[in-house]
Amino acid sequence: MSKRILVVEDTEDNRQIVRDLLTSVGYEMIEAVDGHEGVEVATRERPDLILMDIQLPVLDGYEATRRIKSNEATRHIPVIAVTSYALSGDEDKAHAAGCDGYLAKPFSPRQLLALVRARLG
Repeated sequence: MSKRILVVEDTEDNRQIVRDLLTSVGYEMIEAVDGHEGVEVATRERPDLILMDIQLPVLDGYEATRRIKSNEATRHIPVIAVTSYALSGDEDKAHAAGCDGYLAKPFSPRQLLALVRARLG
């Protein structure tokens, strides 16, 4: 059974790029378009990994990650922040919210796949 990855990203073009990349190497992708939906989908679907944008409508990625990590049923799911927030301190802020990894946009496909593979084992 392939590993399932939840991608929480509000921009369709970005979801399409990640979808093409992940499915080309055999991962199954689940999608959410805002932070609130991301929390709901994570709780319902229990993916193996979450790629979380930070700048999201409804609920930002920091708060969505905090909610996922505060839920006993989902706290074990690794969350990687994938964001255009790349200023000094942003990576620390992502880790403080509960993210297990951080990747700044734009990223190379190799960078993303290496991080995903490292988290999924």
